[in-house]
Amino acid sequence: MQFNRVVVTGLGAITPIGNDAPTTWQNMLAGKSGAAPITQFDASKFKTQFACEVKGFDPNEYFDRKEVRRYDRYTQLALVATKEAIADSAVDLEHVDKNEVGVIISAGIGGLETFQEEIMQYDPERGPRFNPFFIPKMISDIAAGLVSIEYGFHGPNYSVASACASSTNAIIDAAIMIRLGKAKMMVAGGSEAAVTVAGIGGFNAMHALSTRNDSPETASRPFSASRDGFVLGEGAAILILEEYEHAVARGAKIYAEFAGFGLSADAHHLTASHPEGLGAKLVMTRAL
Repeated sequence: MQFNRVVVTGLGAITPIGNDAPTTWQNMLAGKSGAAPITQFDASKFKTQFACEVKGFDPNEYFDRKEVRRYDRYTQLALVATKEAIADSAVDLEHVDKNEVGVIISAGIGGLETFQEEIMQYDPERGPRFNPFFIPKMISDIAAGLVSIEYGFHGPNYSVASACASSTNAIIDAAIMIRLGKAKMMVAGGSEAAVTVAGIGGFNAMHALSTRNDSPETASRPFSASRDGFVLGEGAAILILEEYEHAVARGAKIYAEFAGFGLSADAHHLTASHPEGLGAKLVMTRAL
């Protein structure tokens, strides 16, 4: 069986080190850290008091008042990054076959802030008075659905949940759709906004987060013997994947070609990596 070639033709991002893809890339090359004291709530009583937050993001600059109320922060970030990626791809939305364009935007958790707010407001004496947008704001596939509605994309549309690997799995699934001829273009990536009371508190309870409150910018050290946990972050990153011939036909710029992928489970521990790196070894072998 012959598979279609898959290329990357658009980039979009809003991250703790940049509110667009070019700024994020330049700050990555400069080694800039996005970790800083938490500003979204009072974290003074938490073991971890810092995170990688998106800086200077005002949803009112991107959405009208009704949309701000109806979209969880993770969805807002996903929509902003998607808009940049689509613009960067220079695709003509008036002439592209939208039946051939799909969306897979993933989240490990989804609308955690919405879930937290709704549950904390529940009063057993008063009875249930939940926001009618509670469930639509919370579910992890709402970002993909709203992108589809916003742009009229009728191709494959769903979310993948695989914890920290969710965005990677979304990109892989999107590439598979194009390789198999199920779509010509895919909006793919992920978004997360879990810097909340529940997010920090929950990961602290697992002893999963770094507690280097005196030096947040040096806390993320995944390959160091002195590592004491990870640093929770938020943001969104979106790629436009496209079938090679389709991209060439419309004169699109091509950033890279999707050459292969690997998927595995080391079947070892809930949070710890296999001591011999079994999962990583299997992924790289299968990708090659």
